Amino acid sequence: MKAVEHMNKDHNLNIYIDDPEKKARLYRRTLLVVVISQIFGGAGLAAGITVGALLAQDMLGTDSLAGLPVGLFTLGSALAAFLVGRLSQRMGRRTGLAAGFMAGGLGAAGVVLAAIIESPLLLFISFFIYGAGTATNLQARYAGTDLAEKHQRATSVSIAMVSTTLGAVAGPNLVEVMGDFARMINVPELAGPFILAGVAFVTAGLILTFFLRPDPFKVAQVLEAERQRAGTFDATERTENDQRGIMLAALIMVVTQIVMVAVMTMTPVHMGHHGHDLGAIGMVIGFHIAGMYLPSLFTGILIDKIGRVAMTIAAAIILLISGIIAAAAPGESFAMMAISLTLLGVGWNLGLISGTTILVDATAPHSRAKTQGTVDVLIALSGAAGGAMSGVVAAGAGFGFLSISGGVLALGLIPALYMMHPGKN
Repeated sequence: MKAVEHMNKDHNLNIYIDDPEKKARLYRRTLLVVVISQIFGGAGLAAGITVGALLAQDMLGTDSLAGLPVGLFTLGSALAAFLVGRLSQRMGRRTGLAAGFMAGGLGAAGVVLAAIIESPLLLFISFFIYGAGTATNLQARYAGTDLAEKHQRATSVSIAMVSTTLGAVAGPNLVEVMGDFARMINVPELAGPFILAGVAFVTAGLILTFFLRPDPFKVAQVLEAERQRAGTFDATERTENDQRGIMLAALIMVVTQIVMVAVMTMTPVHMGHHGHDLGAIGMVIGFHIAGMYLPSLFTGILIDKIGRVAMTIAAAIILLISGIIAAAAPGESFAMMAISLTLLGVGWNLGLISGTTILVDATAPHSRAKTQGTVDVLIALSGAAGGAMSGVVAAGAGFGFLSISGGVLALGLIPALYMMHPGKN
């Protein structure tokens, strides 16, 4: 409480206690800053994802380890999610998110250097550090909910995520351009997208450092402290965590992350085996990233209106359809792969935003950022497992089996919803 009072005094955050209009303006300003930073964060995320498996395949000379880079940077994102969550709880969203994006930029620079000196060890270490940008890109979605009312939460997450679309779609489609640029400066072609990723992550970090003021999480802490002092908690705001709701939210996001990462990781390799060039692969991944983020224009509104359970069921069904299409599509069919990967992104989007909203609903403000960081650790670890195992599964049983298995796993969310969600809404 003393820390909150000190923070209140230093930054004059008490002006938001008795003036709801000032709080509403800060909420809108926070979303704007998050939107701008996420445009750059999305470019950093997507550019690296597109060629990570191909770069490892080229350096190691084997398909079975092609999923390792995605597994490593997803594993790195697990550690980063934990640290960013703890740092945000202690020092605010601005410090936590900016530090995470800066670390992601450092990792991207390391990948470029590893490609230049042909060092697999440095490559793997750098992919691990690069994961900080991935984790931070996801954690930024929580910043929009700090000052949101309950009926605004899913919409707030959507606004934060949809802004990622511009950068995330541009990133994969700049693969060839960045490859050409890399060759011009005597850097390996596949390292080119990581130059873009490094610049994009650092830019996102700088935007948050300079413009996310006052910090929305600190303001939310001050408002919570005042409600506790006055005994005026809103009926929709929790004072203690709902553990069952937290477990359900984590399960939804973990399953959708495993399915998405596993199939996405091996798609470039699968397409490469069937004669698709780097431009076609980048375009399919671009469609996939668009599917991951662009539906956020509507997803949050639908979740706030229709309910968390209904939209999670929709996510599971869409992921199953995506797996069926991927398994049935001829490897030479660009169109079928684009449809499948787009649906894969849409299913992930619905699952992530539904799960995120359930998580915010189930947590109390005094421990929310820390709990969010912990859940994102589980999401990242599950993604790491999915990425690392995807190459082994695809090499042993085929890309079709991998895709179908993901869809079946997603379908298991439906009975879990009816066993674990108390409100069924």
